[in-house]
Amino acid sequence: MTTVLGIRRSRRDFLGKLALAGGGVLIATAAATPAAAKVAPKDVGYQPTPKGSARCDNCVQWQAPNACKLVSGIISPNGWCSIYAHR
Repeated sequence: MTTVLGIRRSRRDFLGKLALAGGGVLIATAAATPAAAKVAPKDVGYQPTPKGSARCDNCVQWQAPNACKLVSGIISPNGWCSIYAHR
């Protein structure tokens, strides 16, 4: 134990308070950070036409009427990209 300003402190007390402070900073940072940003259509090879029977409106990432959970911008229901996953 050490004495700081007349108060006895143990290493365990110090490390416990340090862990709480670090956790608080982590929570504050996570709350201030927006959700993962969507990727640009060109980055996933988006095309406004289907690739065979694979098309955006039967992908697990599809959000009607014209959006994707992972790709930014207006997405055609008939489109396709490299992250397509059949639902």
